Amino acid sequence: MEDDLFGYQAAQNLPLALRMRPRRLDEVVGQEAILSPGKLLWRAIVADRLSSLILYGPPGCGKSTLAAVIAETTHATFIGLDAVRSGAVELRKACEEAVERRQLYGQRTLLFVDEIHRLNKAQQDVLLPFVEDSSVVLIGATTENPSFTVNAALLSRSLVFELYPLDAKALMTIAQRALTDTERGLGQLPLEVTEEALSFWVQGCDGDARRLLNALELAATTTPAGADGKIHITAAVAAESIQQRRVRYDRQGDMHYDVISAYIKSIRGSDPDAALFWLATMLEAGEDPRFIARRMVIAAAEDIGLAEPLGLVVAESAAQAVERVGLPEGRIPLAMGTLFLATAPKSNSAYLGIERASAVVRSRTDTGVPTHLRDAHYGGAKKLGHGEGYRYPHDFPGHFVHQTYLPVDLLDARFFQPQAQGAEKKMAQRLGHWWPKRYNAPQTEEP
Repeated sequence: MEDDLFGYQAAQNLPLALRMRPRRLDEVVGQEAILSPGKLLWRAIVADRLSSLILYGPPGCGKSTLAAVIAETTHATFIGLDAVRSGAVELRKACEEAVERRQLYGQRTLLFVDEIHRLNKAQQDVLLPFVEDSSVVLIGATTENPSFTVNAALLSRSLVFELYPLDAKALMTIAQRALTDTERGLGQLPLEVTEEALSFWVQGCDGDARRLLNALELAATTTPAGADGKIHITAAVAAESIQQRRVRYDRQGDMHYDVISAYIKSIRGSDPDAALFWLATMLEAGEDPRFIARRMVIAAAEDIGLAEPLGLVVAESAAQAVERVGLPEGRIPLAMGTLFLATAPKSNSAYLGIERASAVVRSRTDTGVPTHLRDAHYGGAKKLGHGEGYRYPHDFPGHFVHQTYLPVDLLDARFFQPQAQGAEKKMAQRLGHWWPKRYNAPQTEEP
């Protein structure tokens, strides 16, 4: 009885998030895309036939929870290591014990490595031979895209399951469980929690169940009881118990690439509000403004192009301004450049043109220059006939004269296809006048 008492007290001293961690698969909330009955991961856990896997997702989405459920349900030996505190020695020892366990007792070993992205390459290499010969079944958990942080050899031998931030329904279920559970939760406390307080937590925790439970526990255990003996948790109390909302962003991982992709696509799609939103997301998360400026310059050339030639000038000016003034003021020229590009007419003809020309250049074996286009200024060039027959355009009316500028085998080639967008429409008209056989009316009209 005494042991049970001490065990109960020790359990109650654990953080609420750990006490409320599910112990069975049917207690897990959220992640239905991979954990619904009949799904591959669900079937593998139920059948206790897991192969090596990587669980990838943001904090508080259930990676460690899922590992704990597996530990409770598997008949294999379950070993948990934290990559922050474990090095090559601990990893090798655990793997060698797994080999011995399999040889002596035929027992499988599941090795859970939390924050596996924190293992360096040499430490990850320790795991490889043991994973390869199935001495251990590796379960790695990471908040960073494993494509960037886990060795390709380990990845090729593992299934990757992506977990997502929990939705409002899942978070509300978790909060209600914690409030009503008298064994592991806060059900024994005289709590009165308003709907507004619960909604505030659910909306403010960004899909992070651990953050939600920590806030709930802090509010419940630090708020004094009222005259009626009850602990009243209002929205104001909830607001005090939660940390300032953070922008979920990883400058070295997939969020870095995903958000800049959304930013560029919003500019390309002519949505200034979306472009500003993604710009603000990067700036608030601490992204390098020079990286944003470089991508803005690329977008100006690739997506706005000759439809608005000033786009490149504005983007380059914004980049220079950021270098000169830094942040926070530098966010204003970045916003100016973003809005100019997002609202400008669009054309990718420069990008497509150089792609077409490059493809032809790579496929040709003859890289010679036609004789009349060659340089005739260096010694002996004229004797070789270089420049002979060249017609100087400025000597002719309109500063234009018909002559061949392409190699003979490419006379019919057309790399630049102007579009009827902004300033490029006039370019198309001039080209149609100069080269009527090659350039016809633009193919794309402005809406």
